[in-house]
Amino acid sequence: MFGELRGLNEECGVFGIWGNENPAQLSYYGLHALQHRGQEGAGIVVKDGKQFRAVKGEGLVNDVFSEGKLEGLKGQAAIAHARYTTAGGGGIENVQPLLFRSSTGSLSIAHNGNLVNANHLKQHLERQGSIFNSTSDTEVLAHLIKKSTHPTFLSKVKNALSLLKGAFSILMLSEEGLIVARDQHGLRPLALGKLGDSWVVASETCAFDLIGAEFVRSVEPGELLVINDSGVKCDRFVEPANRAMCAMEYVYLARPDSEIGGINVHMARKRMGKTLAKECAHIEADVVTGVPDSSISAAIGFAEESGIPYELGLIKNRYVGRTFIQPTQELRERGVKMKLSPVRQVVQGKRVVMVDDSIVRGTTSRRIVKMLKEAGAAEVHVVISSPPMTDPCYYGIDTSSSEELIASSHSVEEIRDAIGADTVTFLSVEGMVESIGRQHEGPERGLCLACFTGKYPTEIFPDTILPHEKELLR
Repeated sequence: MFGELRGLNEECGVFGIWGNENPAQLSYYGLHALQHRGQEGAGIVVKDGKQFRAVKGEGLVNDVFSEGKLEGLKGQAAIAHARYTTAGGGGIENVQPLLFRSSTGSLSIAHNGNLVNANHLKQHLERQGSIFNSTSDTEVLAHLIKKSTHPTFLSKVKNALSLLKGAFSILMLSEEGLIVARDQHGLRPLALGKLGDSWVVASETCAFDLIGAEFVRSVEPGELLVINDSGVKCDRFVEPANRAMCAMEYVYLARPDSEIGGINVHMARKRMGKTLAKECAHIEADVVTGVPDSSISAAIGFAEESGIPYELGLIKNRYVGRTFIQPTQELRERGVKMKLSPVRQVVQGKRVVMVDDSIVRGTTSRRIVKMLKEAGAAEVHVVISSPPMTDPCYYGIDTSSSEELIASSHSVEEIRDAIGADTVTFLSVEGMVESIGRQHEGPERGLCLACFTGKYPTEIFPDTILPHEKELLR
């Protein structure tokens, strides 16, 4: 993806399958479908009876699972993970799924999201003698399970999960089967599907489409599923709290062909574009173009509603991988041009509406506006299919401080001046919520809008253990 959030990074993608003779191969295809959620590392852990085997590495899915790497991964079940670095940083030790072996059995964990109380729990566990092998917040869960005094493995898991705060869609492979859990607010997506007699779980439904699986339903907030040869057993580790699916899944993070909460992402983005056109009907222009790829749906909607023709004014070079940060301004500008190019014949002499999904730091928007004007655009009107991002995200997107967000300290007019556009217009919070259309009570409609409003659905960095948690930690 190459919207303004290319300065941000997506979260992670998880995939799991139970009861199939080719779990590693299907996991490989599932990770391909989820590659947009993480490009820094990938891994697959396969269970064959009581044996757990893993292949993981840094880089893209194709790089990690080169020819022959999957041949030794035989079994009937697997979990897989495509990683973008959030909490804990990079390094092979943080590439998931994490695999733990002990005298009582093996456990593998894959996690999408970010735990806001991970450091606090880690400090508590270290005081009790735990030694951590990685800096990933996910490893905390394994230690909580192991240290639990509850009598059964599943009761230990439920106890440990109830202590976690923040965003998590978690897959665990154990002796008990494939265990699936989603945080009580449902901040991150997680879907259950069926492939013949096999059960599959994935961050997004686009992974089901690729392998030919049928979408069954979303995993509910606070729900715990145990999948094994007996089928699917539904349970809870905590009661659901105010639902708060990340709105940025619809704006940018998810693939357009995915369904989240019964809503197709492409259609939601198209509606955002239509609403945006209504909110900035004052703009007079000759052509609408979207910043590839995540902004195309909104650009199509904007063009349809406004009556201004849509054109491919910006082309993405799909054969350019990630580029290193260049040491000079001139080389940085050239790096952007390697990835994105204006179509001079489309924009020359035209008043251009440039649709993007967000403005985060503003640096990439400034470069794209400059490219369009250098290609001859008479005017560039930047319209954004989300509200200004004024507050950091603590749930898995890499904006952990307000200093990284231009809208936290600049007015819309100051942003316009900083990026060199003729006008800048953001979609209103109300317009975005209405366009997404989730059917839940309240003004947020079951969405997390924290990065736009500063209203977080959970505690942030709690620094004390509450009385009821002391009992759970014993």
